[in-house]
Amino acid sequence: MRLHTAPDHGVVGAVATAVSQAGGIVTAIDVAESSHERLVVDVTCSASDAEHAADLERAADGVEGVEVHKVSDRTFLLHIGGKIEVSSKVPLRNRDDLSMAYTPGVGRVSLALAQNPDDVSRLTVKGNSVAVVTDGSAVLGLGNIGPGAALPVMEGKAALFKRFADIDAWPICLASQDTDEIVRAVEMIAPGFGGINLEDIAAPRCFEIEQRLRESLDIPVFHDDQHGTAIVVLAALTNALRVVRKSLDSVRVVVSGGGAAGTAIVTLLLAAGVTDVVVVDRAGALSADDDTLEGAHRELAAVTNPRRARGDLHSVLVGADVFIGVSAPRILDPEWIQEMADDAVVFALANPDPEVDPAAADKYAAVVASGRSDYPNQINNVLAFPGVFRGLLDARASEVTIEMLLRAADAIAHVVHDDELNPSFIIPSVFHPDVPKAVAAAIRGA
Repeated sequence: MRLHTAPDHGVVGAVATAVSQAGGIVTAIDVAESSHERLVVDVTCSASDAEHAADLERAADGVEGVEVHKVSDRTFLLHIGGKIEVSSKVPLRNRDDLSMAYTPGVGRVSLALAQNPDDVSRLTVKGNSVAVVTDGSAVLGLGNIGPGAALPVMEGKAALFKRFADIDAWPICLASQDTDEIVRAVEMIAPGFGGINLEDIAAPRCFEIEQRLRESLDIPVFHDDQHGTAIVVLAALTNALRVVRKSLDSVRVVVSGGGAAGTAIVTLLLAAGVTDVVVVDRAGALSADDDTLEGAHRELAAVTNPRRARGDLHSVLVGADVFIGVSAPRILDPEWIQEMADDAVVFALANPDPEVDPAAADKYAAVVASGRSDYPNQINNVLAFPGVFRGLLDARASEVTIEMLLRAADAIAHVVHDDELNPSFIIPSVFHPDVPKAVAAAIRGA
């Protein structure tokens, strides 16, 4: 906060006291200007969230002789000018460098590629590039905010690709939410990329877009909200079941949420050997004998719920071994967990507010995971997608298969060694250096 204050240095101490009493942590106070008329004081402090930051601003402004002139948020400051940039990998120091990187030397390379198109990935950025494509219709926790507002999220994804897998990723935010237009737009830009990462596109449109692009393109297409989530969930569940000494083929699983993530999780769980999965959506358990179901929900019901269970989340949760939530905040009463099977596993993954408070769930469940970073066992897609695309690009893959996803999940799970495994550590840190390497090796192997 930049403050204009009365020319009394005692005011500085009063501001620090006011901020502290409001629950803030003052980390620096600097007098930027001093005159007989006023002081200009910069106060740096930490707040727990945006609402608390506003409380601290009001506390400072309430000190006699103080006016809050300007407030800066370090998260916004980090975004000024964007989070990614393009830099040249080759020196351009003189005419000789320029003649090879650009005209006339580049013409020889282009002619060679026209004659041998298979060399494009080897001689251009295509071999190490991914398009991160969105229409801004289902941005995590924010909903349909449009392509411009989604751009900071796509930039962040591109930065993660570079940080964890040294992949050059480009945010592509499309000004359309029409399925045909999105498919055609991606098809037209595809020659410049080695892979397509679909991001934050609403269901059920995302299913058709991915399917059509996989059929029309000769490069891998990966919808991270679906398959990245599914990989990490399966990895975490594999280790959670190791903790409670249960097997994938013996557990009853309840999945809350039949959207993009829920559908992909169910598909991968079934491929991994789980035999009893019940999906619960707003209207209750999805069952093949329910004639009111349509589209994606009907398809999902056809391969799940072998016992034809009906009812709401509470009723189908009775006796279940595992709860996986990819739905909505606060829909699971912690006490319901007592009605699940012994040594229950609860994954509450709705963001930013989970289906059940992890601390409350921990009183009743043997293992608890969430999508949050402030609790143990964070299930985060960054454990999967950098390594997945690193492996796809290295292998010059043209498609993504279920076998690849299964191997990637297994690789993540086994980064956690037996002597490290416990209820509070079923999944490695996103900063564990072995994770992207292990995932990439698994993808190449597949």
